[in-house]
Amino acid sequence: MQTELRKLPSVNTLLETQELIALSELHGHDLVVDAVRSELELARRKIIAGTKRDDMIQLTQAIANRVASTTRPTLQPVINATGVIIHTNLGRALLSNRAQEAMVQAASAYSNLEYSLEAGQRGSRYVHAADLLCRLTGAEAALVVNNNAAAVVLALMALAQHKDVLISRSQLVEIGGGFRVPDIMAQSGAKLVEVGTTNRTYIRDYEQALDPESLGLILSVHHSNYQITGFTAQPTLAELADIAHRFDVPFMEDLGSGTLLDTAPFGLAHEPTIQESIAAGVDIVTASGDKLLGGPQAGLILGRANLITRLKKHPLTRALRVDKTTLAALQATLLAYLENKATTEIPVWRMIAAKSPTLAQRAQQWLTALKSDPGLSDVTLDIIDTVSTVGGGSLPGQSLPTKALSLEVDSPDALAERLRLPVAGSPPVIARIESNQLILDPRTVLPEQDQPLLDAIKNGLLALIP
Repeated sequence: MQTELRKLPSVNTLLETQELIALSELHGHDLVVDAVRSELELARRKIIAGTKRDDMIQLTQAIANRVASTTRPTLQPVINATGVIIHTNLGRALLSNRAQEAMVQAASAYSNLEYSLEAGQRGSRYVHAADLLCRLTGAEAALVVNNNAAAVVLALMALAQHKDVLISRSQLVEIGGGFRVPDIMAQSGAKLVEVGTTNRTYIRDYEQALDPESLGLILSVHHSNYQITGFTAQPTLAELADIAHRFDVPFMEDLGSGTLLDTAPFGLAHEPTIQESIAAGVDIVTASGDKLLGGPQAGLILGRANLITRLKKHPLTRALRVDKTTLAALQATLLAYLENKATTEIPVWRMIAAKSPTLAQRAQQWLTALKSDPGLSDVTLDIIDTVSTVGGGSLPGQSLPTKALSLEVDSPDALAERLRLPVAGSPPVIARIESNQLILDPRTVLPEQDQPLLDAIKNGLLALIP
Protein backbone atom coordinates (compact mmCIF):
# COMPACT_ATOMS: atom_id res chain seq x y z
CA MET A 1 0.00 0.00 0.00
CA GLN A 2 2.80 2.44 0.88
CA THR A 3 4.46 1.71 -2.45
CA GLU A 4 1.26 2.51 -4.31
CA LEU A 5 0.80 5.72 -2.33
CA ARG A 6 4.34 6.82 -3.21
CA LYS A 7 3.57 6.27 -6.91
CA LEU A 8 0.88 8.95 -6.86
CA PRO A 9 2.10 12.04 -8.75
CA SER A 10 2.64 15.31 -6.91
CA VAL A 11 0.44 18.36 -7.34
CA ASN A 12 3.12 20.10 -9.40
CA THR A 13 3.67 17.09 -11.64
CA LEU A 14 -0.01 17.02 -12.53
CA LEU A 15 -0.17 20.78 -13.05
CA GLU A 16 2.68 20.55 -15.57
CA THR A 17 0.78 18.17 -17.87
CA GLN A 18 -0.49 19.68 -21.11
CA GLU A 19 -4.08 18.85 -20.22
CA LEU A 20 -4.01 20.70 -16.88
CA ILE A 21 -2.00 23.63 -18.27
CA ALA A 22 -4.81 24.14 -20.79
CA LEU A 23 -7.39 23.69 -18.05
CA SER A 24 -5.66 26.32 -15.87
CA GLU A 25 -5.64 28.81 -18.74
CA LEU A 26 -9.36 28.27 -19.22
CA HIS A 27 -10.59 28.20 -15.63
CA GLY A 28 -7.81 29.73 -13.54
CA HIS A 29 -4.85 28.26 -11.62
CA ASP A 30 -6.42 28.23 -8.15
CA LEU A 31 -9.54 26.32 -9.20
CA VAL A 32 -7.49 23.62 -10.93
CA VAL A 33 -5.12 23.32 -7.95
CA ASP A 34 -8.11 22.73 -5.65
CA ALA A 35 -9.38 20.03 -8.00
CA VAL A 36 -5.94 18.36 -8.15
CA ARG A 37 -5.65 18.25 -4.37
CA SER A 38 -9.19 16.90 -3.97
CA GLU A 39 -8.63 14.12 -6.52
CA LEU A 40 -5.26 13.17 -5.03
CA GLU A 41 -6.86 12.90 -1.59
CA LEU A 42 -9.61 10.72 -3.07
CA ALA A 43 -6.99 8.56 -4.79
CA ARG A 44 -5.15 8.06 -1.48
CA ARG A 45 -8.37 6.93 0.21
CA LYS A 46 -9.04 4.44 -2.58
CA ILE A 47 -5.58 2.93 -2.26
CA ILE A 48 -5.93 2.64 1.53
CA ALA A 49 -9.29 0.94 0.98
CA GLY A 50 -7.62 -1.59 -1.31
CA THR A 51 -8.73 -0.19 -4.64
CA LYS A 52 -6.37 -0.24 -7.60
CA ARG A 53 -4.51 3.02 -8.16
CA ASP A 54 -5.68 5.19 -11.09
CA ASP A 55 -3.09 5.82 -13.79
CA MET A 56 -2.07 9.31 -14.91
CA ILE A 57 -4.69 9.51 -17.67
CA GLN A 58 -7.51 8.47 -15.34
CA LEU A 59 -6.41 10.91 -12.67
CA THR A 60 -6.15 13.78 -15.15
CA GLN A 61 -9.62 13.02 -16.50
CA ALA A 62 -11.05 12.91 -12.99
CA ILE A 63 -9.55 16.36 -12.31
CA ALA A 64 -11.04 17.72 -15.54
CA ASN A 65 -14.44 16.27 -14.61
CA ARG A 66 -14.28 17.86 -11.18
CA VAL A 67 -13.44 21.28 -12.66
CA ALA A 68 -16.28 20.91 -15.18
CA SER A 69 -18.71 20.03 -12.40
CA THR A 70 -17.57 22.99 -10.28
CA THR A 71 -17.90 25.51 -13.12
CA ARG A 72 -21.21 24.20 -14.49
CA PRO A 73 -24.05 26.60 -13.53
CA THR A 74 -26.70 25.01 -11.34
CA LEU A 75 -29.35 27.15 -13.05
CA GLN A 76 -29.66 25.78 -16.57
CA PRO A 77 -32.17 25.67 -19.43
CA VAL A 78 -34.54 22.71 -19.60
CA ILE A 79 -37.08 21.55 -22.17
CA ASN A 80 -40.57 21.69 -20.71
CA ALA A 81 -42.57 18.86 -22.32
CA THR A 82 -45.11 18.65 -19.48
CA GLY A 83 -47.80 20.75 -21.16
CA VAL A 84 -47.95 23.08 -18.14
CA ILE A 85 -47.54 26.52 -19.68
CA ILE A 86 -46.75 28.64 -16.61
CA HIS A 87 -44.72 26.02 -14.76
CA THR A 88 -43.69 27.55 -11.42
CA ASN A 89 -40.89 25.04 -10.86
CA LEU A 90 -39.50 25.62 -14.35
CA GLY A 91 -39.33 29.42 -14.24
CA ARG A 92 -42.95 30.39 -14.99
CA ALA A 93 -43.50 32.53 -18.09
CA LEU A 94 -41.00 32.51 -20.94
CA LEU A 95 -40.03 35.95 -22.18
CA SER A 96 -40.65 37.11 -25.74
CA ASN A 97 -37.73 37.75 -28.09
CA ARG A 98 -38.42 41.47 -27.78
CA ALA A 99 -38.22 41.26 -23.97
CA GLN A 100 -35.01 39.23 -24.10
CA GLU A 101 -33.37 41.74 -26.43
CA ALA A 102 -34.49 44.61 -24.20
CA MET A 103 -32.89 42.96 -21.16
CA VAL A 104 -29.59 42.45 -22.98
CA GLN A 105 -29.60 46.04 -24.19
CA ALA A 106 -30.32 47.37 -20.70
CA ALA A 107 -27.61 45.20 -19.16
CA SER A 108 -24.88 45.94 -21.69
CA ALA A 109 -24.90 49.75 -21.71
CA TYR A 110 -25.62 52.71 -19.49
CA SER A 111 -29.25 53.81 -19.64
CA ASN A 112 -31.58 56.59 -18.53
CA LEU A 113 -32.93 54.37 -15.74
CA GLU A 114 -33.27 57.25 -13.27
CA TYR A 115 -32.33 60.16 -15.49
CA SER A 116 -34.65 62.50 -17.37
CA LEU A 117 -33.17 63.22 -20.78
CA GLU A 118 -35.58 66.12 -21.26
CA ALA A 119 -34.81 67.84 -17.94
CA GLY A 120 -31.17 66.81 -17.75
CA GLN A 121 -31.55 65.72 -14.15
CA ARG A 122 -32.53 62.81 -11.94
CA GLY A 123 -35.76 61.09 -12.87
CA SER A 124 -37.77 58.05 -11.73
CA ARG A 125 -37.23 54.45 -12.78
CA TYR A 126 -40.95 53.76 -12.55
CA VAL A 127 -41.94 55.89 -15.56
CA HIS A 128 -40.56 53.25 -17.93
CA ALA A 129 -43.46 50.90 -17.24
CA ALA A 130 -46.07 53.04 -15.47
CA ASP A 131 -47.31 54.97 -18.50
CA LEU A 132 -47.85 51.78 -20.50
CA LEU A 133 -49.61 50.05 -17.61
CA CYS A 134 -51.97 53.00 -17.19
CA ARG A 135 -52.71 53.19 -20.89
CA LEU A 136 -53.48 49.49 -21.11
CA THR A 137 -55.61 49.26 -17.96
CA GLY A 138 -57.20 52.66 -17.43
CA ALA A 139 -55.50 53.11 -14.05
CA GLU A 140 -54.50 56.60 -12.93
CA ALA A 141 -51.03 55.49 -11.78
CA ALA A 142 -48.86 52.42 -11.44
CA LEU A 143 -45.91 51.11 -9.47
CA VAL A 144 -43.74 48.03 -10.06
CA VAL A 145 -42.08 45.99 -7.29
CA ASN A 146 -40.30 42.64 -7.36
CA ASN A 147 -43.31 40.28 -7.16
CA ASN A 148 -47.01 40.23 -6.35
CA ALA A 149 -46.46 39.08 -2.77
CA ALA A 150 -44.31 42.16 -2.25
CA ALA A 151 -47.01 44.31 -3.84
CA VAL A 152 -49.61 43.01 -1.37
CA VAL A 153 -47.34 43.52 1.65
CA LEU A 154 -46.40 47.05 0.59
CA ALA A 155 -50.01 48.07 -0.01
CA LEU A 156 -51.17 46.71 3.34
CA MET A 157 -48.33 48.38 5.23
CA ALA A 158 -48.70 51.73 3.49
CA LEU A 159 -52.49 51.93 3.54
CA ALA A 160 -53.74 49.91 6.51
CA GLN A 161 -51.05 49.46 9.14
CA HIS A 162 -52.64 49.27 12.64
CA LYS A 163 -56.10 49.38 11.03
CA ASP A 164 -58.85 46.89 10.25
CA VAL A 165 -58.84 45.12 6.90
CA LEU A 166 -62.11 43.43 5.95
CA ILE A 167 -61.88 40.28 3.84
CA SER A 168 -64.27 37.44 3.04
CA ARG A 169 -63.49 34.22 4.88
CA SER A 170 -63.44 32.35 1.55
CA GLN A 171 -60.49 34.48 0.39
CA LEU A 172 -58.01 33.67 3.17
CA VAL A 173 -55.88 31.80 0.69
CA GLU A 174 -52.45 30.22 0.74
CA ILE A 175 -50.35 30.30 -2.42
CA GLY A 176 -47.08 28.51 -3.17
CA GLY A 177 -44.22 28.76 -0.72
CA GLY A 178 -46.46 29.12 2.31
CA PHE A 179 -47.62 32.68 1.50
CA ARG A 180 -50.79 32.93 3.58
CA VAL A 181 -53.00 36.01 3.56
CA PRO A 182 -53.61 35.96 7.35
CA ASP A 183 -49.88 35.65 8.08
CA ILE A 184 -48.93 38.41 5.65
CA MET A 185 -51.59 40.67 7.07
CA ALA A 186 -50.21 40.11 10.56
CA GLN A 187 -46.68 40.90 9.40
CA SER A 188 -47.87 44.10 7.73
CA GLY A 189 -49.37 45.35 10.97
CA ALA A 190 -52.91 45.34 9.63
CA LYS A 191 -55.71 43.77 11.64
CA LEU A 192 -57.56 40.96 9.91
CA VAL A 193 -61.35 41.08 10.15
CA GLU A 194 -63.07 38.06 8.58
CA VAL A 195 -66.55 38.49 7.16
CA GLY A 196 -69.12 36.01 5.86
CA THR A 197 -68.65 32.27 5.64
CA THR A 198 -66.47 29.95 3.61
CA ASN A 199 -68.98 29.63 0.77
CA ARG A 200 -71.33 32.63 1.08
CA THR A 201 -70.55 36.26 1.83
CA TYR A 202 -72.89 39.25 1.40
CA ILE A 203 -72.51 43.02 1.47
CA ARG A 204 -74.40 43.06 4.77
CA ASP A 205 -71.58 40.98 6.29
CA TYR A 206 -69.13 43.80 5.51
CA GLU A 207 -71.54 46.43 6.82
CA GLN A 208 -72.04 44.55 10.08
CA ALA A 209 -68.34 43.88 10.64
CA LEU A 210 -66.84 47.28 9.92
CA ASP A 211 -65.97 49.88 12.53
CA PRO A 212 -65.71 53.34 10.90
CA GLU A 213 -63.15 54.43 13.50
CA SER A 214 -60.68 51.62 12.86
CA LEU A 215 -61.39 50.61 9.25
CA GLY A 216 -58.30 50.82 7.03
CA LEU A 217 -59.38 49.18 3.80
CA ILE A 218 -61.50 46.45 2.25
CA LEU A 219 -59.55 43.65 0.57
CA SER A 220 -60.65 41.15 -2.06
CA VAL A 221 -58.38 38.25 -3.04
CA HIS A 222 -59.02 36.41 -6.30
CA HIS A 223 -59.33 32.61 -6.06
CA SER A 224 -56.33 32.12 -8.31
CA ASN A 225 -55.42 28.51 -7.49
CA TYR A 226 -58.69 26.92 -6.36
CA GLN A 227 -62.45 27.02 -6.88
CA ILE A 228 -65.49 27.21 -4.62
CA THR A 229 -68.54 25.82 -6.38
CA GLY A 230 -72.11 24.96 -5.50
CA PHE A 231 -74.06 26.96 -2.91
CA THR A 232 -71.98 30.15 -3.09
CA ALA A 233 -72.39 33.93 -2.98
CA GLN A 234 -69.93 36.80 -3.22
CA PRO A 235 -70.49 40.56 -3.65
CA THR A 236 -69.43 42.09 -6.95
CA LEU A 237 -66.40 44.34 -7.14
CA ALA A 238 -68.66 47.32 -7.80
CA GLU A 239 -70.65 46.59 -4.62
CA LEU A 240 -67.47 46.34 -2.54
CA ALA A 241 -66.11 49.52 -4.10
CA ASP A 242 -69.33 51.31 -3.21
CA ILE A 243 -69.21 50.37 0.47
CA ALA A 244 -65.50 51.23 0.72
CA HIS A 245 -66.05 54.64 -0.81
CA ARG A 246 -69.06 55.31 1.42
CA PHE A 247 -66.73 54.96 4.39
CA ASP A 248 -63.87 56.78 2.63
CA VAL A 249 -61.40 53.86 2.71
CA PRO A 250 -59.53 52.23 -0.17
CA PHE A 251 -60.81 49.06 -1.84
CA MET A 252 -57.92 46.77 -2.80
CA GLU A 253 -57.95 43.62 -4.92
CA ASP A 254 -55.19 41.04 -5.16
CA LEU A 255 -55.70 39.45 -8.58
CA GLY A 256 -52.77 37.08 -8.18
CA SER A 257 -51.96 36.08 -11.73
CA GLY A 258 -53.85 38.89 -13.41
CA THR A 259 -54.32 39.21 -17.16
CA LEU A 260 -54.72 41.89 -19.78
CA LEU A 261 -56.45 39.55 -22.26
CA ASP A 262 -59.77 37.75 -21.95
CA THR A 263 -59.12 34.02 -21.67
CA ALA A 264 -62.60 32.94 -22.82
CA PRO A 265 -61.90 33.17 -26.60
CA PHE A 266 -59.19 30.54 -26.14
CA GLY A 267 -61.59 27.93 -24.77
CA LEU A 268 -60.87 28.72 -21.13
CA ALA A 269 -63.08 30.09 -18.38
CA HIS A 270 -63.10 33.85 -18.10
CA GLU A 271 -60.27 35.13 -15.93
CA PRO A 272 -60.87 38.61 -14.46
CA THR A 273 -58.72 41.20 -16.20
CA ILE A 274 -56.93 44.12 -14.59
CA GLN A 275 -58.96 46.49 -16.78
CA GLU A 276 -62.23 45.07 -15.42
CA SER A 277 -61.11 45.63 -11.83
CA ILE A 278 -60.11 49.22 -12.49
CA ALA A 279 -63.40 49.88 -14.32
CA ALA A 280 -65.38 48.39 -11.40
CA GLY A 281 -63.95 50.99 -9.02
CA VAL A 282 -61.15 49.06 -7.33
CA ASP A 283 -58.71 51.62 -5.90
CA ILE A 284 -55.61 49.40 -5.77
CA VAL A 285 -55.09 46.29 -7.92
CA THR A 286 -52.08 44.02 -7.53
CA ALA A 287 -51.00 41.31 -9.98
CA SER A 288 -47.99 39.28 -11.12
CA GLY A 289 -45.88 40.18 -14.13
CA ASP A 290 -44.58 36.68 -14.85
CA LYS A 291 -47.78 34.66 -15.09
CA LEU A 292 -50.60 35.41 -17.53
CA LEU A 293 -49.03 38.76 -18.34
CA GLY A 294 -46.12 36.78 -19.79
CA GLY A 295 -43.36 39.11 -18.64
CA PRO A 296 -40.54 39.09 -16.06
CA GLN A 297 -41.04 38.44 -12.36
CA ALA A 298 -42.63 41.60 -11.02
CA GLY A 299 -45.46 42.82 -8.83
CA LEU A 300 -47.76 45.30 -10.53
CA ILE A 301 -49.65 47.85 -8.43
CA LEU A 302 -52.23 49.92 -10.27
CA GLY A 303 -54.94 52.34 -9.19
CA ARG A 304 -55.66 55.79 -7.86
CA ALA A 305 -52.83 58.28 -8.18
CA ASN A 306 -52.99 59.53 -4.58
CA LEU A 307 -52.71 55.99 -3.20
CA ILE A 308 -49.85 55.04 -5.54
CA THR A 309 -48.04 58.19 -4.37
CA ARG A 310 -48.36 57.01 -0.76
CA LEU A 311 -46.90 53.65 -1.73
CA LYS A 312 -43.98 55.26 -3.56
CA LYS A 313 -43.09 57.26 -0.46
CA HIS A 314 -43.15 54.25 1.88
CA PRO A 315 -39.65 53.20 3.09
CA LEU A 316 -40.28 49.57 2.06
CA THR A 317 -40.62 50.54 -1.61
CA ARG A 318 -36.87 50.97 -2.03
CA ALA A 319 -36.24 47.50 -0.63
CA LEU A 320 -38.75 46.03 -3.10
CA ARG A 321 -37.76 47.95 -6.22
CA VAL A 322 -36.95 46.21 -9.49
CA ASP A 323 -33.77 46.56 -11.52
CA LYS A 324 -33.24 47.93 -15.02
CA THR A 325 -33.37 44.56 -16.79
CA THR A 326 -36.76 43.75 -15.25
CA LEU A 327 -38.16 47.12 -16.27
CA ALA A 328 -36.76 46.71 -19.78
CA ALA A 329 -38.39 43.28 -20.18
CA LEU A 330 -41.68 44.48 -18.69
CA GLN A 331 -41.80 47.51 -20.99
CA ALA A 332 -41.10 45.32 -24.05
CA THR A 333 -43.84 42.89 -22.98
CA LEU A 334 -46.36 45.69 -22.48
CA LEU A 335 -45.53 47.12 -25.91
CA ALA A 336 -46.60 43.81 -27.45
CA TYR A 337 -50.02 44.27 -25.84
CA LEU A 338 -50.19 47.89 -26.98
CA GLU A 339 -49.52 46.77 -30.57
CA ASN A 340 -52.01 43.85 -30.34
CA LYS A 341 -49.19 41.33 -30.83
CA ALA A 342 -49.50 39.41 -27.54
CA THR A 343 -50.72 36.14 -29.11
CA THR A 344 -47.94 36.12 -31.67
CA GLU A 345 -45.05 37.50 -29.62
CA ILE A 346 -45.55 36.46 -26.00
CA PRO A 347 -44.83 32.74 -25.45
CA VAL A 348 -47.53 32.23 -22.79
CA TRP A 349 -50.25 33.47 -25.13
CA ARG A 350 -48.74 31.80 -28.17
CA MET A 351 -48.91 28.48 -26.31
CA ILE A 352 -52.45 29.11 -25.06
CA ALA A 353 -53.54 29.98 -28.61
CA ALA A 354 -51.88 26.91 -30.22
CA LYS A 355 -54.42 24.70 -32.04
CA SER A 356 -54.67 20.91 -31.86
CA PRO A 357 -53.92 20.32 -35.59
CA THR A 358 -50.64 22.24 -35.29
CA LEU A 359 -49.72 20.33 -32.12
CA ALA A 360 -50.65 17.02 -33.77
CA GLN A 361 -48.39 17.81 -36.72
CA ARG A 362 -45.40 18.45 -34.44
CA ALA A 363 -46.06 15.33 -32.38
CA GLN A 364 -46.27 13.29 -35.60
CA GLN A 365 -42.94 14.73 -36.77
CA TRP A 366 -41.39 13.61 -33.48
CA LEU A 367 -42.84 10.12 -33.86
CA THR A 368 -41.64 9.80 -37.47
CA ALA A 369 -38.13 10.95 -36.56
CA LEU A 370 -37.89 8.46 -33.69
CA LYS A 371 -39.30 5.59 -35.75
CA SER A 372 -36.65 6.20 -38.43
CA ASP A 373 -33.92 5.19 -35.97
CA PRO A 374 -33.22 1.45 -36.43
CA GLY A 375 -32.32 1.08 -32.78
CA LEU A 376 -35.79 2.22 -31.69
CA SER A 377 -37.91 0.05 -34.00
CA ASP A 378 -39.30 -1.97 -31.08
CA VAL A 379 -40.33 1.04 -28.99
CA THR A 380 -44.10 1.61 -28.86
CA LEU A 381 -44.89 5.20 -29.85
CA ASP A 382 -48.27 6.83 -30.35
CA ILE A 383 -50.01 10.19 -30.76
CA ILE A 384 -52.66 10.58 -28.06
CA ASP A 385 -55.40 13.01 -27.10
CA THR A 386 -54.71 14.60 -23.73
CA VAL A 387 -54.77 18.04 -22.10
CA SER A 388 -52.42 20.91 -21.32
CA THR A 389 -52.89 23.26 -18.36
CA VAL A 390 -52.13 26.94 -17.87
CA GLY A 391 -50.49 26.45 -14.43
CA GLY A 392 -48.90 29.07 -12.22
CA GLY A 393 -51.96 29.24 -9.95
CA SER A 394 -54.06 30.42 -12.87
CA LEU A 395 -57.40 29.06 -14.07
CA PRO A 396 -57.70 26.09 -11.67
CA GLY A 397 -59.53 23.13 -13.14
CA GLN A 398 -59.21 24.50 -16.68
CA SER A 399 -57.41 22.66 -19.45
CA LEU A 400 -56.67 22.91 -23.16
CA PRO A 401 -57.05 19.93 -25.53
CA THR A 402 -53.74 18.84 -27.01
CA LYS A 403 -52.03 16.12 -29.02
CA ALA A 404 -48.99 14.55 -27.40
CA LEU A 405 -46.42 11.85 -28.05
CA SER A 406 -46.64 8.83 -25.76
CA LEU A 407 -43.82 6.34 -25.20
CA GLU A 408 -44.62 2.94 -23.79
CA VAL A 409 -41.58 1.48 -22.06
CA ASP A 410 -40.97 -1.04 -19.29
CA SER A 411 -40.16 1.71 -16.82
CA PRO A 412 -41.43 5.21 -17.64
CA ASP A 413 -39.94 6.44 -14.36
CA ALA A 414 -36.48 5.27 -15.42
CA LEU A 415 -36.84 6.97 -18.80
CA ALA A 416 -38.10 10.18 -17.16
CA GLU A 417 -35.00 10.17 -14.95
CA ARG A 418 -32.74 9.61 -17.96
CA LEU A 419 -34.31 12.60 -19.67
CA ARG A 420 -33.92 14.77 -16.57
CA LEU A 421 -30.28 13.74 -16.11
CA PRO A 422 -28.87 13.50 -19.65
CA VAL A 423 -25.28 13.18 -20.80
CA ALA A 424 -23.19 16.34 -20.78
CA GLY A 425 -24.14 18.88 -23.42
CA SER A 426 -27.76 17.76 -23.75
CA PRO A 427 -30.51 19.85 -22.10
CA PRO A 428 -32.65 18.15 -19.43
CA VAL A 429 -36.14 17.23 -20.61
CA ILE A 430 -39.03 17.34 -18.15
CA ALA A 431 -41.96 15.13 -19.16
CA ARG A 432 -44.99 13.69 -17.38
CA ILE A 433 -46.25 10.16 -16.77
CA GLU A 434 -49.86 9.13 -17.39
CA SER A 435 -51.32 5.60 -17.41
CA ASN A 436 -47.81 4.15 -17.13
CA GLN A 437 -46.69 5.98 -20.28
CA LEU A 438 -44.23 8.83 -20.74
CA ILE A 439 -46.03 11.81 -22.27
CA LEU A 440 -44.38 14.66 -24.19
CA ASP A 441 -46.66 17.62 -24.98
CA PRO A 442 -45.53 19.85 -27.90
CA ARG A 443 -47.56 22.82 -26.61
CA THR A 444 -44.77 23.83 -24.20
CA VAL A 445 -41.78 22.77 -26.31
CA LEU A 446 -40.31 25.63 -28.34
CA PRO A 447 -39.90 24.83 -32.06
CA GLU A 448 -36.14 25.34 -31.86
CA GLN A 449 -36.02 22.68 -29.14
CA ASP A 450 -37.41 19.90 -31.34
CA GLN A 451 -34.05 18.46 -32.38
CA PRO A 452 -32.47 18.59 -28.88
CA LEU A 453 -35.63 16.93 -27.58
CA LEU A 454 -35.42 14.13 -30.14
CA ASP A 455 -31.71 13.62 -29.42
CA ALA A 456 -32.44 13.38 -25.70
CA ILE A 457 -35.27 10.87 -26.24
CA LYS A 458 -33.10 8.70 -28.51
CA ASN A 459 -30.21 8.71 -26.07
CA GLY A 460 -32.50 7.97 -23.16
CA LEU A 461 -34.24 5.08 -24.91
CA LEU A 462 -31.03 3.54 -26.25
CA ALA A 463 -29.50 3.66 -22.76
CA LEU A 464 -32.43 1.62 -21.41
CA ILE A 465 -32.67 -0.93 -24.20
CA PRO A 466 -30.85 -4.17 -23.16
